[in-house]
Amino acid sequence: MKRFASALLLAGALCGAGAPAWAHRFHAGLADIAFNPQSGSVEVVHTYMAHDLDALLAAQAGRAVDMTRSEDEALLRKYIEERFYLLDKDKARLPLQWVGITVGVDSVIIYRELPATPLSRIAQVHDAVLMDVMPRQANTVNITRGGVTESLSFDSTTQERRLK
Repeated sequence: MKRFASALLLAGALCGAGAPAWAHRFHAGLADIAFNPQSGSVEVVHTYMAHDLDALLAAQAGRAVDMTRSEDEALLRKYIEERFYLLDKDKARLPLQWVGITVGVDSVIIYRELPATPLSRIAQVHDAVLMDVMPRQANTVNITRGGVTESLSFDSTTQERRLK
């Protein structure tokens, strides 16, 4: 109960400080995509600044949010699924599944996967996370294949990129 109260207090403080949180100059997100040979799945791990997501979700919900609560995690899930997705060669969305999140004071880490899917199925990445509310948001997607990492950059003018 004490942890919940602390988390709620933190969420409220972050939401109350919404203007300063949105006013910092550097807005960035990171997603790492890699194949897990043990599970046979493609794993996607997103990392975003907690205060950016808190402020966004609080503005959307019209109230303080606590991403450790299932209904607020559902808000985050809907938002992320609408703005980050993977496409196959026919431009069809690949069925990324939500695994869960880790919420920290400074960052939120989101775990998703494509079960029983090789990396070769991914032809394009669409990443527009936080760009609708922060025009200077810059996201990086790292895709590791065969020990080599390809980095893709996304911003408000480029939200979709083909893999090489």
